[in-house]
Amino acid sequence: MKILVCISHVPDTTTKIKFKDNKLDEDGVSFIIGPYDDYALARAIEIKTDTNGTVTVLNVGTAVTEPTLRKALAIGADDAIRVDAEPTDALFVAEQITAIAKENGYDMILMGRESSDFNGGLVHGMVGEMLGWPSIAPCMKLDLDGTTATLAREIEGGKETLEVSLPFVAGCQEPIAEWKIPNMRGIMMARKKPLNVVQPVGVDNVTEYKSFELPAEKAGCKLVDADNLDELVSLLKNEAKVL
Repeated sequence: MKILVCISHVPDTTTKIKFKDNKLDEDGVSFIIGPYDDYALARAIEIKTDTNGTVTVLNVGTAVTEPTLRKALAIGADDAIRVDAEPTDALFVAEQITAIAKENGYDMILMGRESSDFNGGLVHGMVGEMLGWPSIAPCMKLDLDGTTATLAREIEGGKETLEVSLPFVAGCQEPIAEWKIPNMRGIMMARKKPLNVVQPVGVDNVTEYKSFELPAEKAGCKLVDADNLDELVSLLKNEAKVL
């Protein structure tokens, strides 16, 4: 079983976000594997153990993302690939993943349902379309029986169970697996595992970011007496402007 896990390099979820010169101010920011990608990686490691397979982790990013890839290796991935490019948008990232997948013949591609920085949730669908593979998200459960996978995903108002044949793409979320924390042995072994840097395939950027800004601060709360319906209606109409 040959598994590709795509991981993002994102600010720690406890980070206080600031912008400077129309981009993220990275001063003092700690970066981590995307939380949803952590679930995908954890399930891939479990499948690897059960099938005596291999796990490759992939990130599209500059050299600053290599500590994140090394952490994935410490968790249990066998090797890593870094596409040496700034991940400008979802389509660009999907094109890079697709190119790597076509070269290496993976049985499945796992990634998070979305990255925790841009929250687009687009890449898994794009990769599936480009490869002509089924794409399932948000995937909460993944069981494997030979070349057939049974997956459960969230849908509006419930849960859906699907069966697909390998290969496929899945965008993962909890509770597909429990996060794994690298131990000292894994950290030491990760130093010796291969981290291959490859050049991006040439694709045109179709989007660009014009500006970034923080959401407006929350306004103060106004309390209205339960019997004063006229005042409540007035506030909703003239201040909140929701009526």
